[in-house]
Amino acid sequence: MKLSTQQRHYQTIATALEFIRQQQPMLPELTDIASHCGLSDGHLQRLFQQWAGISPKQFLHCLTRQQLKQRLLNGENILASTLACGLSSGGRLHDLIVKFEAISPRDIKSGGAGLYFNCGLEPSPFGDCFIVTTTKGVHQLEFINAEQLPINMSALQKQWPSATIEFQHHTGKAIVEQIFSRNHAQQPLSLWLKGSPFQLKVWEALLKIPHGSLSSYAAIAAAIDQPKAARAVGNAIAKNPIAFLIPCHRVIQAIGDLGHYRWGDDRKQAIIGWETGHQD
Repeated sequence: MKLSTQQRHYQTIATALEFIRQQQPMLPELTDIASHCGLSDGHLQRLFQQWAGISPKQFLHCLTRQQLKQRLLNGENILASTLACGLSSGGRLHDLIVKFEAISPRDIKSGGAGLYFNCGLEPSPFGDCFIVTTTKGVHQLEFINAEQLPINMSALQKQWPSATIEFQHHTGKAIVEQIFSRNHAQQPLSLWLKGSPFQLKVWEALLKIPHGSLSSYAAIAAAIDQPKAARAVGNAIAKNPIAFLIPCHRVIQAIGDLGHYRWGDDRKQAIIGWETGHQD
């Protein structure tokens, strides 16, 4: 399958980030990174600027521990204030207005009888997305490789044995473009989520972390009035079914380390750096 320009660019960025992480103690120069990616210095510089909105040097600078810790402090302050005012970050230029509905126990008990799930595989700035939609909203969004598609389809059918599940090319193209667009029309996007009351509360708190900001597990726990539940918060974040849109990538460790990401640590670095470069 021929890759789109967007997909090729992300693959190069991911290769560069993996190399940087492996060679970080030796502080690799632009020439070293470009050589590893099979590109000239100028080509890599232009690609980063085009994709991330900032230069490779700026991109790496924003991912240093010192910068991450400062953004973490800023993000925690913003999160506290937005929650205190009962506001979300949906009014910001780069954030969608998102509303979600919990799946009813009746639908879960029936195994999805009478429900229709439409599945697709769409390109994004961070690789292919497996997207599952229903008439009630987006049910799932995951970064996967094309080879993983049968596994995801099988898991969805196992979760909803009585539902009708179909795969159609480009079925979620418009929604994926809306999610990753830099300029959002203020049209709310609906999610239809399966989770425990605690998980839903954590995911709702994640939605209130503004674009370009970061938060910590402890701050999320405090935000949902369970300050001693940071570990449980981490478990709920790890089970987030909606990549990027429910921004679990914006939660990092209090010491400034990025922490792990269920869709790949390099991808988490890429998303955080990309969001930093696409701020007003």
